[in-house]
Order: sequence, then structure tokens, then C-alpha cells
Amino acid sequence: QVQLIESGGGLVQAGGSLRLSCAASGRAFSTYTMGWFRQAPGKERAFVGAISWSDGMTYHANSVKGRFTISRDNAKSTVYLQMNSLTPEDTAVYYCSAGRVAVTTTRGSEYTYWGQGTQVTVSS
Repeated sequence: QVQLIESGGGLVQAGGSLRLSCAASGRAFSTYTMGWFRQAPGKERAFVGAISWSDGMTYHANSVKGRFTISRDNAKSTVYLQMNSLTPEDTAVYYCSAGRVAVTTTRGSEYTYWGQGTQVTVSS
């Protein structure tokens, strides 16, 4: 079992920044790929990006490339999602996930473990 706890969501104005955190614990989580997804009201869950615990390789969705950055801190067992230049279209519940998948895996159904989600609201 892997436990994931997200934090860092909130309300921010357009153009602002937020950093989300995902604290991981449990059995062998360092062998997993960590993914970030988001779900806006009335929309399907969408892939944001992923990072490999083992080598730090990252993969970001085109919609956030250049604005969002995923990183990890092995000592803290935490993965981060740095979000810059936020727009109202980034408003969503953001979820952290873990799975034994390639870092380029964008389908949520292939990830095994999920956090509870954290709300991000961007005002115009």
C-alpha cells in the first residue's frame, strides 16, 4: 500500500503561482511513478504530469508545459507541482497518484494509488 497526501491548494489570482505537495508513504513507493492529474467541474480528469522516483525523469502535458514543473525531494518523500502563470482555466481539484508505469503514462486508470485531492481556484 502507498499513501498519498496532497496539500498546498488554495485561491490565487490569475498570473499567480502555487506549489502543491504530495507526501508519500508506504511500501516501496520509491519504485513508483508519481503522477499529477486534475479535474475541473463538469470535465473529465486530465493528466498534468509525472515524475519517476528512481531517476527524476519528468513528463508534462502540453497544456502546462513551460508553466508547471514537477520535482521530488527524496529525503522528504515528497513530490511537488510548481504552478506558475496560472489562469482561470487551471481551476480544478488536483490529485496526486502513484503507479508502476512509465513516466509518459497519461491514463489515470493505469495509476494504482490516489490522494484525496486539493482544490486550486484561480480568479480572473
